[in-house]
Amino acid sequence: MNATIATSLRYALTGTMVVAAGWASLALWRHYDADPWTRDGRVRAEVVQVAPDVAGLVTRVLVGHDQQVHRGDILFEIDRPRYQLALSEAEASLVRAQASVQRAAAAITRAQANLAQSRREASRDRGLGNLVAAETTEQSETKQADAQASLAEARAAQAEAQAQVLLARQARDLARLNLERTSVRAPIDGQLSDMSLRPGNYVAPGKPVLALVDSASLRVEGYFEETKLPQLHVGQQATIRLMGEAQVLHGHVTSIAGAIEDHDRTGSPNLLPAINPSFSWVRLAQRVPVRIALDHPPAGVALIAGRTATVTLDKGGQK
Repeated sequence: MNATIATSLRYALTGTMVVAAGWASLALWRHYDADPWTRDGRVRAEVVQVAPDVAGLVTRVLVGHDQQVHRGDILFEIDRPRYQLALSEAEASLVRAQASVQRAAAAITRAQANLAQSRREASRDRGLGNLVAAETTEQSETKQADAQASLAEARAAQAEAQAQVLLARQARDLARLNLERTSVRAPIDGQLSDMSLRPGNYVAPGKPVLALVDSASLRVEGYFEETKLPQLHVGQQATIRLMGEAQVLHGHVTSIAGAIEDHDRTGSPNLLPAINPSFSWVRLAQRVPVRIALDHPPAGVALIAGRTATVTLDKGGQK
């Protein structure tokens, strides 16, 4: 009796183990094959390198390390007094140029009056005929020609003065723009990262001094084996689990990379492909980046660029 019970228990235990193993195998198959997944995922974001447009000493830094900022917020200021003086000088130069235009206009008025007077005199002398000496007639005509030349010179001087006004106005506008750009503002909404800028630092145009992580560009990139490509498509729904986070994130595939780098092929001086002659019998599947947009991520989840993620795609799901 006891032997029969023991045998039955062994059979029952064996059957239970077989069923459990089968169920586990089915679950693993569904997890590994039915829905494509990868543990090689990363949180990614675009990083904007903030560089000043003018040179000078940093006089004020208005933000701190890892601070969240909004587009248009002032990050730091550069030597405003120097650029204010440059603007004042440019405005004074514009006033001088405008005064030159006024003087040129007055010179034109005088030249026109002289020309009118010389024309009247020349016309009068010609009308008198033999009553006036030929020398006098020639002098009046010469005077008229000189007056015409003086008017042309005055008009040329006015054109040059007007050109100087345009140049002075452009210099004034540039000085005003430079003064405005001494206040360096955030170009996007984001979070500052690894900020070491301090008052007293000298900055140069075009040289980045701050890194700003674009909050709107946060996403997940999963690197899937090329053998899974037939199961991937744009719009596919995704489940994301970040390492250390209990909450599950959801998203959808927005793009699949169109190319990956071939490390076995390099360029050559004669522009022909250089192929590695060695070949390994162990062929590892290449991994293809798949970009995933996050759908309404929970507020409590720390989305930090570089975090590790496990990504599972719904084989039949499409957003």
